[in-house]
Amino acid sequence: MRAVRDAPGGAVIEVHVRPRSRPALAVAGGHVVVSVAAPPVQGRANDEARRALAAAVGVAPSDVRLVAGTRARTKKFLVSGLDGHQLEARLHGVSRSAG
Repeated sequence: MRAVRDAPGGAVIEVHVRPRSRPALAVAGGHVVVSVAAPPVQGRANDEARRALAAAVGVAPSDVRLVAGTRARTKKFLVSGLDGHQLEARLHGVSRSAG
């Protein structure tokens, strides 16, 4: 998957966040899209996307940290405690269960 790579302390995932949308997480064509209800104001959409991503891959929200893209739609999150292969496997499980 193009969106995931190993990083010191875990794996980095590139996510496209859609604020003011029906909450959902989709994986298609190597891309991850997180739709959140929160508006892109005062970091609310970022925080909701972080929590949704954590829930989807089965880690604590404190294990997911925004590392790039604070004000952009495309963001990079560091997921601590998982390597790139583990994160990809968990995301594939999400895409299978959502479809």
